[in-house]
Amino acid sequence: MRSEFIRIYKSVHTWTGIVAGMALFVAFYAGAITIFKEPLARWAAPPSAMHGSAIPLNEAPVLIVRTLQEQPAAAKDFRLHLKAAEHLPQGISWQVSAEGADDHDHSSARHYVASLEADGGVRVDEAHPSGLADFIDTLHRVVGLPYDTDPNRWIMGIIAGLYALALVSGVIVLLPSLVKDFFALRVSKNLKRMWLDAHNVVGIVSLPFHIVMALTAIVFAYHDGFYFIQDKLIHDGKWSTAFQGRGSSAAPAIPRDPAAMLPPADLLASAQALSPTFEATSLQYLNATGPRAAVRVWGHDPTAHSPRFVGGFVAVDPYSGKIMSADFLPGHQNLPNAIVGSFFALHFGTYGGTPVQWMYFLLGLAGAWLFYGGNLLWVETRRIKAARASDAIGLPPEQRRDVRWMAAATVGVCLGAVCAISLTIVAAKWLHGRVEDLNAWHQGIYYAVFFAALVWAFQRGAARSAVHLLWLAAAFTFAIPATSLLAWLLPSLGMWTHGSAAALGVDATALAGGLGFVWLALATTRRVMHGPGDSVWSVQSEKS
Repeated sequence: MRSEFIRIYKSVHTWTGIVAGMALFVAFYAGAITIFKEPLARWAAPPSAMHGSAIPLNEAPVLIVRTLQEQPAAAKDFRLHLKAAEHLPQGISWQVSAEGADDHDHSSARHYVASLEADGGVRVDEAHPSGLADFIDTLHRVVGLPYDTDPNRWIMGIIAGLYALALVSGVIVLLPSLVKDFFALRVSKNLKRMWLDAHNVVGIVSLPFHIVMALTAIVFAYHDGFYFIQDKLIHDGKWSTAFQGRGSSAAPAIPRDPAAMLPPADLLASAQALSPTFEATSLQYLNATGPRAAVRVWGHDPTAHSPRFVGGFVAVDPYSGKIMSADFLPGHQNLPNAIVGSFFALHFGTYGGTPVQWMYFLLGLAGAWLFYGGNLLWVETRRIKAARASDAIGLPPEQRRDVRWMAAATVGVCLGAVCAISLTIVAAKWLHGRVEDLNAWHQGIYYAVFFAALVWAFQRGAARSAVHLLWLAAAFTFAIPATSLLAWLLPSLGMWTHGSAAALGVDATALAGGLGFVWLALATTRRVMHGPGDSVWSVQSEKS
């Protein structure tokens, strides 16, 4: 390929990466954590009589009937969990969303749990589940914006498009020297060359992963349009019936008696007969007393990929036990639905079990490093060009203002997001029971720390602030396992600790992350104190 074309593609790769890189850092760092969303939710869930155990199936029919008699609004959408976990409610649960709320934004929803009392009555309590894991997931889905709404998803789609363009242009730039650059990792005093080699190696090795992330992110951003096309081409304009079941047009229009519904055990048997390897986790009742009543039996199949992060489902008629739809059942999807489901599975890593989850976690962190390192490479390249220009005219080198601003913005956004996520995780235990709306505090803490870090980076300069924020990230991340340790040693603090492997895994991972930030802080300190004086990553440069 001609050298001028290579230069054009290199420029495209650089600027698309610069424009989208910082938003993608937040998305990838938060996304890596979201891979273990359920363990994090369990870590953040306080002990509760309403949570941590599953109601016996033989008691569920009575609970369902009596709850719907007392709380008719719950019939629209309620859930019966079959597995016990710290963050899952005992009995049945439902939520009521605010008027006009986006279908994907549950931040304003009110949650309720119904359980049986000793005398056979129904007790309904308003629950306040931790929104920590969902908030971090929202940061991932809409590149650091606070709410998962249509406009924010469209912004995410634009960022994903730039991301895809950066991938394509980067591959084209590397094509002429792909083999040489792939095997080259020159560890020397030339830090710019070493970072570039590492950037190339990590980028090439993880290229399939990044292609999947870019394409699926675009699909998620504009999924309503894609679903509209799928509805017209595949479902003949009857998309809703693919979820709620077919053949229900003749169902009675009068409210139906919930006592006539089959017991949950019978509905599970219907799903199990269709797929013996399917492991059910919950029953979601939709319009239970209406003409289009359906139950989605949610779960996972270890032999197949799941079309959603929470698994797949088979829709069953709760009154007859008839299978209404298996279009979203893992391993039983037709080709069009399997293709659509594969986008979700590839993005969420809902295949291959725990090894794939850890692989996605590490690839997510590596991806965040790619975007952070890409911006640092741009800044370092400007330093070298400035030094050459200064040598040519015999003046001491000086960095342009835009280079200093880009360095400060990169440090502030990327390390600010790291600090903010760690501290808002810690707040899940320290603030529980001490503030009225903990979920609002999660959001407030995140953005307060994030913008404070950004201001600090511009005020103190990239070099000094990078060291400060890395040490702060280490401290906040160490505070996660330290909080669990204090909760165990001093129960009087009003916090808690869970002995489950999932919750302990969060503490162990945070401990490893804190050690990683300490190592980065020490390495950055050496660079800042002893690196080239004409670099924005040097305190000597800041003094001049």
